[in-house]
Amino acid sequence: MNTLVNRGTALQFVERHGIVLESAHGPVVTFADAAAGERIRGSWWSHPKSHQIFALTRLVRSSPDVLVCRLVDGKITYVHRRVWPALVRLAGELRRDRLGEIREVHTPLGKHAVKIRSFPDWVPVPVQRLAARLTDFEARVELDSCWHTRNSGKRRIG
Repeated sequence: MNTLVNRGTALQFVERHGIVLESAHGPVVTFADAAAGERIRGSWWSHPKSHQIFALTRLVRSSPDVLVCRLVDGKITYVHRRVWPALVRLAGELRRDRLGEIREVHTPLGKHAVKIRSFPDWVPVPVQRLAARLTDFEARVELDSCWHTRNSGKRRIG
């Protein structure tokens, strides 16, 4: 497994896979594993590359091309912009609470807080238009192309 070393390769990884878990292991690829260059056992915070992994996760989270939500198994999930139309098209089949956009913000007191923008409030108009042009079948094909099953092969989206 190659190590992700910078913002460009990190964002390319998310774009290539479409749907990526940040650090959890599940039915899609795991970003922290890719950033470390190996499968991480236990918490990635104790991995020798934890600082690099953290920095790369913050870069990905700050990208306007990546939706951060809890789509897969309720875990932090990155969804690349190229997949958004399919996700929007099939939103009626998914748990809406898992489609909220997660953003970390700094409060005036200097603390970190998590803000969630509900679906579909975060969806840009051009993405809505693209979603409306997709058939359900086309949307499923797009989402399935992002799905990399592990172990059981069960789909656990939404």
